[in-house]
This record gives sequence, C-alpha cells and structure tokens, in this order.
Amino acid sequence: MHRVFGDSPVPRYAQLADLFRQRIARGLWTPGTQLPSLNDLTREFSVARVTIRQAVSLLERDGLVSAEQGRGTFVTARPATDRRLRVDTTLKDLVEMYRGDKPQLLTISEASAVPPLTEADGLPAPKYFHMRRVHSRDGLPYCVISIYLDERVFRRAPKRFRREVVIPVLADLGVDIARARQTLTIGTADVEVAGRIKIPVNSPVGEVRRVFNAPDGTVMYLAEVIYRGDFIRVDMDLRPK
Repeated sequence: MHRVFGDSPVPRYAQLADLFRQRIARGLWTPGTQLPSLNDLTREFSVARVTIRQAVSLLERDGLVSAEQGRGTFVTARPATDRRLRVDTTLKDLVEMYRGDKPQLLTISEASAVPPLTEADGLPAPKYFHMRRVHSRDGLPYCVISIYLDERVFRRAPKRFRREVVIPVLADLGVDIARARQTLTIGTADVEVAGRIKIPVNSPVGEVRRVFNAPDGTVMYLAEVIYRGDFIRVDMDLRPK
C-alpha cells in the first residue's frame, strides 16, 4: 500500500482525487497540460488502473480535467478558491464571515459536558451544553466543530443554536462578549476526522481553538474546530517595525 493512503476508511479513488485536486490547485498540473498516463499514475501510487480512472472521473465531474479522444486527459481549470474561509482576527469579521457562509450543519452529538478548559481560559460556567457538528458547503464537508456553550446562554435561544451557526446567534442576541481570542495550529487528520470531512488520513488540517469570555471572566463559549487544510486562508497584517 502506498504511504499516501494510510489506514483510512475513505476510498482510495476519493483520496487520489483529492490529491490530484491539490496538485492542480498548487500549479503542479497547470491548465492546458496533460495528466500523466494511466501507467505512470498506477506505478506512482501502486493501485489498479480502475482506481486511477475513478479518481480522474471525479475531476471530470468537477470540470477540472477533460479527456480528449486519442490524446489523453488534460487539465482544464483550477479548483475554485472562493470556497476558502478566512480565519479572521477580529470578532466582528468572524461574525460576518459566519453570517455570510450559511453552511449546512450535520449534528453528530448533543449533551451536557465539561469543556477542556485551562486556567488561562477563565472561569467555568455552572453547566455547558455541548454540540459536535460537521459544517459543509455545496455538499462538501469542510470542518468538524465541537462547541461548549454556557447553558444559561443556550437556553436563551435553543432552537436557533441547534439549527444555526452559533457565533452570529450570539451577536444577534446581544450577548456581552468581553474577551475573545483564538489560536490556530497546523495538524494532521486522524481516522475519524478524515472520514467526516472526506480527506485522506494524515492530510494537513487547521486546528482552531476559540474562547469567548463574559464580563465576569466566565467562559461562555469554547469551540475546537478542525478545518480541511484546503479550506482555510489566514491573512495577517505584518507590522513594519
């Protein structure tokens, strides 16, 4: 088995299609150029020809490549980049980003739970409502998010919190957020996350930990988000001095 696959529940042709998309997106395979031959790709990835054909057919479906009779398969376009989400650095921008995104939500679990807080995060609320979800756009899952919400806040609009993205709801309710911060680290997808967001195991992911505090220091919201690596963009202003 080729090392790119790992021990993943995602079909190999789907993993290959994702890898091929990345090559096109990064300019390794540019529009107008011919894809390597079936024989070359089967040798490179140690898979059957039918697996390569299945992967390429997914790219054809997305309009990224086109087969030409007697010539081969050619790259016709790059993957759309407007699907990428900004990992914003202000709370206002974060609210507007989520408000405009309107992803499809798949709830994995709901329950009362104790969040993994550190001393630096702030004071714990008496009780938290926990939601674990997958966010998708145009049918493509792009993140797994685990949210811990102060139950007193959750009870103000339980139906909205269950069916909408949480951060814009907090803004609409006028919840007083005295402090908000987040950290971004680069990691790799484990088996469970890879299956949820349909990427190969050990693919790059962005891991965001987000904490909102009430004026008294209570942690009202904690989110741990794992994004597909090809779905996030970080813009930073660099200080000249």
